[in-house]
Amino acid sequence: MTVTGILSAIIVGLIIGALGRLVVPGRQSIPIWLTMVIGVVAALLGTVLARAVGVADTQGMDWTELLFQVVLAAVGVALVVGATARRGITR
Repeated sequence: MTVTGILSAIIVGLIIGALGRLVVPGRQSIPIWLTMVIGVVAALLGTVLARAVGVADTQGMDWTELLFQVVLAAVGVALVVGATARRGITR
């Protein structure tokens, strides 16, 4: 992966993190930077999952890959919010 690829993955991950946060209902008590980190990880894992399924390289926009990424980000945000809520951790 080139430097340009890494930078674009980070930018896409930040957007995916924001989308994942919007998908999860209710108020999230985690900092926005943590949401963005979850988004970067979800973007990378979503791409790996899409490649494993065989839908990562299609003509045009890879909507299925994007769906994988947003769902993984939403699940990640929900898990972190649930884990921090049980411990009583706030911002």
